[in-house]
Amino acid sequence: MIKLLKYMQKRERWMVLAAIVLIIGQIYFELTMPDYMSELTVLIKTEGSAMTDILAVGAKMLGCTLASAVLTVGCGFLVSKIASGYSYAVREKLFTHVMTLGKAETGRFSIPSLITRTTNDITQLQMIVSMGLQSLVKAPIMAVWAIIKILGKSWELSAVTAAAVVVICTTVISVMAVCLPRFRKVQKLTDTQNRIARENLTGINVVHAFNAETYQTEKFDVPNTEMMNTQLKNQRLFSLMMPVMGTCMNGLSLAIYWLGAALINQIAFTDAAARITMFSDVVVFSTYATYVVMSFMMLIMVFMMLPAAQVSAERINEVLNRKATVIEGNTEHSNEVGTVEFRNVSFTYPEAGEEALSDISFRIEKGQTLAIIGATGCGKTTLISLIARFYDATEGEVLIDGVNIKNYSFEGLYNKLGYITQKAVLFAGSIRDNVTFGQSETGFDEETVDMALDVSQTKEFVEKTEDGKDHKIAQLGKNVSGGQKQRLSIARALARKPEILIFDDSFSALDYKTDAQLRKGLARAMKDTTKVIVAQRISTIKDADKIIVLERGEAVGIGTHEELMENCSVYREIAQSQLTAAELE
Repeated sequence: MIKLLKYMQKRERWMVLAAIVLIIGQIYFELTMPDYMSELTVLIKTEGSAMTDILAVGAKMLGCTLASAVLTVGCGFLVSKIASGYSYAVREKLFTHVMTLGKAETGRFSIPSLITRTTNDITQLQMIVSMGLQSLVKAPIMAVWAIIKILGKSWELSAVTAAAVVVICTTVISVMAVCLPRFRKVQKLTDTQNRIARENLTGINVVHAFNAETYQTEKFDVPNTEMMNTQLKNQRLFSLMMPVMGTCMNGLSLAIYWLGAALINQIAFTDAAARITMFSDVVVFSTYATYVVMSFMMLIMVFMMLPAAQVSAERINEVLNRKATVIEGNTEHSNEVGTVEFRNVSFTYPEAGEEALSDISFRIEKGQTLAIIGATGCGKTTLISLIARFYDATEGEVLIDGVNIKNYSFEGLYNKLGYITQKAVLFAGSIRDNVTFGQSETGFDEETVDMALDVSQTKEFVEKTEDGKDHKIAQLGKNVSGGQKQRLSIARALARKPEILIFDDSFSALDYKTDAQLRKGLARAMKDTTKVIVAQRISTIKDADKIIVLERGEAVGIGTHEELMENCSVYREIAQSQLTAAELE
């Protein structure tokens, strides 16, 4: 948790120092009160004391109370600002860091877990800062200061106070030792609950269609029940804390007054001054002893929140300590344009047992079309993921425009690419916002947006909406069909006017007519753009300049449609399963 304090901004650090000064001021005024109380007790018990002296001491006590109240309010305001600023800084750092990680790193954390760490875990840290900062500073100072005040007054009373403190500390340490592992378990169960809830809401139509409501409820009930039982065990242990602390504080007061009465009785009745002094000391000692116990009670309240905050801090640091394995270079431009080349490329996923791609080599030139086809799981998406540098090749080189992609800066590389994902992803906003998403080296204008919508066969759909290009798209494109989402995703890539367009099975949701029209539009409007197409339909790729046939990560055939029909049995089987005899001829 201490490691995360480095993300606190400079302004918050100065505010922490100011809050510490205010806390010390509070302690000073609060611990000055018993001295005035002792003086007031002596004045009241002493015959002939002037009323003006009594009122003067009372006025000083009132002044201390008001000063402490003002400082408390000011300190509370500063601590609130510190806690909110700190949580903002950590959340921004965590979100930004996750954005820099690649698929290999983020794949180690589930999406629900990352969401929980960005929200719930940081909230835990904010709570410990807002509620714990004052206590962590105030309690030790007040305890030490109060102990110094009571030292030497009575060893009997000091021993009773020490015994109460030992009982409280022993109880706290015992409870924390048992609860800390359970708090880690609670955070993991929170991740599981988020995952199941997110999965259920995303697939709610499937749940209803298959009458799986009961099944999903029972599935959610498992981690929910386990979390309830774990939390109940923690709360039962925590329920011991308040009775123990209350018993210690009240018992301490009773013991001090009982011993104090005994000590006063040991003084001769004739020595009135000594008896008054001892009575005054007992009253003051009781007050200071209460401050000591209260200090430990404040620390206990912090310690009750500390285990959950500590677990949250560990989970946040786990993400922040994860370093990106894909490191950018510094090359922005190159001499060639629109070329893609693989040189003996092999790739194995992290912690996988076998290669996903094995010894792939090819080259395509500017304006050419490369198609990739093969059975499900043969490595098609993996291959184009290496072009987009979502992963780095295990062996061999991937070159774009004659330069190894490891040498490109991320901005330089992605300015050359237009990537359409296998699963179309849209963002909340207007159609225009989605088409002009991100940054483009060429910039966006109305003509570019219109071209992208026209070529992607989205123009007709957009014109039918009431707001046209300003029509609002719901989160993840929930208010448009699968084909419309896919066409808008294609339009987003086209608007960048990239050198290289990558289609990861991006025509699967399109009917044959729209598919054909879109490919004709691409050939007409973007004839100088290199295209890499992953597809399942032979009709989509048969006109490509080069087709790669993958089987179990190996390129079993590379060539044109005609060449592969003659030389590649795998490709021929796929074609015969999709095309009629007349079409094959």
